[in-house]
Amino acid sequence: MQPCDRLTAKEVQIATLVWEGLTNREIARAIGTTEQVVKNYLRNTFDKLGVWSRLELALYVASHGGADWRKTPAWQQASAEASTSLPQAG
Repeated sequence: MQPCDRLTAKEVQIATLVWEGLTNREIARAIGTTEQVVKNYLRNTFDKLGVWSRLELALYVASHGGADWRKTPAWQQASAEASTSLPQAG
């Protein structure tokens, strides 16, 4: 399991918004919460990914596909790849 597979949907959303360059205040407005809640999500995300800053988080997202980095969970990608490589019954 990759570290990013441990993130919640909200943590993924916030990490993507950080990658897009939004501030904590802008992220809070975008998702309808407070800056403190955004900070809490970021702290958890940093811990799960092993990064120390917003810049490292943005670089992590960028190096893993940018905006599309977590739209499809890894287990679904692996499952889809396996099913397309199997011969079709017929």
